[in-house]
Amino acid sequence: MPTPGRHRRTVGASIPTGVPALYRLGLAVAHHAKLVLVLGAVFLIAAVAVGSRAFGELSSGGFDDPASQSSRANALSVEHFGAEPNLVMVVTAKDGTIDAPATAAAGQALTAQLAAESGVTIASSYFATPAPSLVSTDHRSAMVLAVIAGNQGEMVDRGGQLIDKYAGTHDGLTVRFGGPAGLYGDINAQVGKSLVIAESVAVPLTLILLLLVFGSIVAALLPLLIGGVAIAGTFAELAILGNLTNVSVFAINLTTALGLGLGIDYALLIVARFREQLLAGDDVPAAVARTVATAGRTIAFSAAAVGCALATLMVFPMFFLSSFGYAGIGVVVVAALGALFLTPAMLALLGPRVNAGRMPWKGTAQGSASQFWKRVAHTVFHKPWRTAAPVLAVLLVIASPILGISFSLPDQTVLPPSAQSRQVADLVQQQFPAQAHATIPVILAGPATSRTAAEYALALSKVPHVSAVAAPGMTAIAGSAGPADPAAGKLTADGWQRLMVLTDVDGGTDGARKVIEGLRAVHIDSGPGILVGGADATLADALSSIGRPLPLALGIIVLTTFVLLFLFTGSVLQPLRALVVNGLSLTAAVGIVTWIFQDGHLISLFGATARPMDASMTVLLLCITFGLSMDYEVFLSSRITEMFHGGKPLPDAVIDGTAHTGRIVTSAAALLAVSFFAFATSSVSMLQLFGFGAGMAVLIDATLIRGVLVPAAMRLLGSANFWAPRPLRAVYQKIGLSES
Repeated sequence: MPTPGRHRRTVGASIPTGVPALYRLGLAVAHHAKLVLVLGAVFLIAAVAVGSRAFGELSSGGFDDPASQSSRANALSVEHFGAEPNLVMVVTAKDGTIDAPATAAAGQALTAQLAAESGVTIASSYFATPAPSLVSTDHRSAMVLAVIAGNQGEMVDRGGQLIDKYAGTHDGLTVRFGGPAGLYGDINAQVGKSLVIAESVAVPLTLILLLLVFGSIVAALLPLLIGGVAIAGTFAELAILGNLTNVSVFAINLTTALGLGLGIDYALLIVARFREQLLAGDDVPAAVARTVATAGRTIAFSAAAVGCALATLMVFPMFFLSSFGYAGIGVVVVAALGALFLTPAMLALLGPRVNAGRMPWKGTAQGSASQFWKRVAHTVFHKPWRTAAPVLAVLLVIASPILGISFSLPDQTVLPPSAQSRQVADLVQQQFPAQAHATIPVILAGPATSRTAAEYALALSKVPHVSAVAAPGMTAIAGSAGPADPAAGKLTADGWQRLMVLTDVDGGTDGARKVIEGLRAVHIDSGPGILVGGADATLADALSSIGRPLPLALGIIVLTTFVLLFLFTGSVLQPLRALVVNGLSLTAAVGIVTWIFQDGHLISLFGATARPMDASMTVLLLCITFGLSMDYEVFLSSRITEMFHGGKPLPDAVIDGTAHTGRIVTSAAALLAVSFFAFATSSVSMLQLFGFGAGMAVLIDATLIRGVLVPAAMRLLGSANFWAPRPLRAVYQKIGLSES
């Protein structure tokens, strides 16, 4: 196969035998560039048309496990007793108390209007049943608990219409809405705004960085165009997937950032290598072919590595995570195909004009080695312990906050204090203590008599921190029976029995989860068993459903990483080294966001509220950033492997490989970090956590990991860097994907 040289090389239409497949692909794209671009334009138009429906196809929530005990309990409760209230209306008197005759009359009229709305059922109201739990301690506010029929999407849509209609001031009353309908509606609205703001920040900054990197307008626009194709393909994919299954609304933001970032990363690598081949003396078809054979191979492996990391999300049962698995794979495929076909086709037509529109500066991606990274690699390679030890110490210190990490799921605190549902939740917690305490619905697992339900109620009432258990016809307190609670709601239907467990601990706390454990430990020999439901049980089950498959997900990542890097390098030690150093960048990034978003340091800069780490978003952060760290691992190791197998000694291969890829890796990381950091402008702290964490991870990986720890590790491994047992060497020689 042709090799780089100073003389000019040309490639005719005929392709010699024995040429690698990717080289052949590059020549084919170069010779049919116009056809490739026409097909690309057709794809782009179709993607835009289909992707315009993406927002309407995505779902809120998705943080619970459908197979968990709480999900089964909640489903049985809805089937036999009706849905739990999902819309909370808090009515506050502008003057006086809520019990004043005129104010109470206005509240009754407003409640009647809401109840008359299509698809709305009033479950409980202070104006209908003056229960103490439905009025604030200062008697200036009262609650109306309503049920909106339909699935979650219909609940959010109908809830939004009702909030727009009724929120505000009516006859001396201030009306605000919360509950699940209000919370998810606010999150959806904030996510949509965040996407617009993030893209309006990311795209101009990305273009500026691309101009700095390439030093020419034409070269800078090519990666941005591929990023745009990746975004359009992402939206089309989400629209199709959302029509077939549940896909989280957060997929819009996160996969768009990933599509833009990967599209630019891959196109950046292709364009930089093409310019390098032109400088080496290749004509345009030969430069395209050589670029696809080298940079294209790197992109194919990188896409496989990122895709495998994202595919592990499909082992989790909640669709918030699993939807990112198949959505993320699609994003990677679109970005890689755009870089492997559309970018070479455009380069084939542009040729040397890729450098048109020169800027006053030279740019950092000119195809030559970086003297800065060459000096860094030289110093690290010859003084590995002296240079790597301080970096390792810094990373371990940065990662240390994860020792105190705790987890939760999204609630009103992910929203800014200005959000209406956040204000309602805060008001309920402060002024409605009976509502703030965890109330846990328990349903008997099969049809039973009221007597059996009473036996369970008496047993459950003995669990620590349970203040009372409402059962059909009675209330159990500390193992003794008392009169029925008229505010308990419907507790028996069609032979099914339900209990309402009142506690003295706040909902969403560790105390509530301990009560859940105590309730689930209660058994009666003659009973059918119980299913514990409600928000706190859902939270406990969701955390368990994330923790249980996590070892499997990590095992899949380790196995696929090892196999891919072995096929890429022919070494068994390179994959192990990659796993260790990549893990360091991930733990450091998670440590940073834990220190900020959980421990509350510098959190005022984000306008967010300190809270436990979001469990689902942390898993998503780990999987995506691990895939991206593999992206840069492949960028660097491909060049080092290429030079080493080309005959260079290991020191020269490591130093020159780092010098040639240092600019590309750091430039790609900076561009990708911009896409992620743009989410710090979001008003949803989940997105801020992910965006800032992912941005820090790629920057740490591209600089401290690739620039220092990898060269140091390769120096310490020495001749063992490319070692493999004889049987595995035979496997690599047979199926390994080398360039020749």
